[in-house]
Amino acid sequence: MSECKHDCASCASNCSERTAEQTDFREQPHPGSKVKKVIGVVSGKGGVGKSLVTSMLAVLMNRAGCRTAILDADITGPSIPTAFGLKERAQSVQDGILPVESENGVAVMSLNLLLADAGDPVVWRGPVIAGAVKQFWTDVIWGDVDYMFVDMPPGTGDVPLTVLQSLPVDGVVVVTSPQELVSLIVEKAVRMTEMMPRKVPVLALVENMSYFKCPDCDKVHHIYGESHIEEIAAAHGVDTVCRLPIDPTIARAIDAGEVEKLPCDELAAIAEKLLAL
Repeated sequence: MSECKHDCASCASNCSERTAEQTDFREQPHPGSKVKKVIGVVSGKGGVGKSLVTSMLAVLMNRAGCRTAILDADITGPSIPTAFGLKERAQSVQDGILPVESENGVAVMSLNLLLADAGDPVVWRGPVIAGAVKQFWTDVIWGDVDYMFVDMPPGTGDVPLTVLQSLPVDGVVVVTSPQELVSLIVEKAVRMTEMMPRKVPVLALVENMSYFKCPDCDKVHHIYGESHIEEIAAAHGVDTVCRLPIDPTIARAIDAGEVEKLPCDELAAIAEKLLAL
């Protein structure tokens, strides 16, 4: 780490020696949007099932009778439309852009819903990607939303920083996997939220691919090693932990665009916590 220069006006850290107030970078939503709660879904590394968790949480809150939306901030690797089976393009109107709604009414905005061909790569530099995420907040007419989930790209770079600084994030859910090295990666993601001018609480940890339950004998196998999620949660003061199994039926449902047909019971504890916010 670089030595502190005590130039608080240009520093993002929220350290105990801070002497200057930080600028509030939060953007105003579209005038046609009224979003009550914004929940970020983050991970320290890719491939851990962050978009799966985002989709399942949105489905659970939708089933609870809440108006639910997903802002897909993973600009270069958007997968939310696939999970919900969305193929139509988002429509531009005079005042902004309308999100696409899933079969059960989850509002979604993703770059793939704006491309002429969903298979086209997005070859953009970081600042352009961060600007697109801001526009999903400021230019999309979300309407009345009880819970908006923001599916972030992995890591602690431009986009997660943009979301945490520009949107009024009420809390984050950290998604991880059972490997030994994950504790360090989770720590990085958690510390990122603590460094923000307005500290963002970690609401829950989700360990994806936590175990495999044999359909023939019901024996549980920890294919990626024994779980350390409880110790990690305790170390960071997180009181809600959920585990998702390795389950081919989940993968098939996502590939078929049928996430809304999954039970999603494994994440029920998080849904209960969100309802209590």
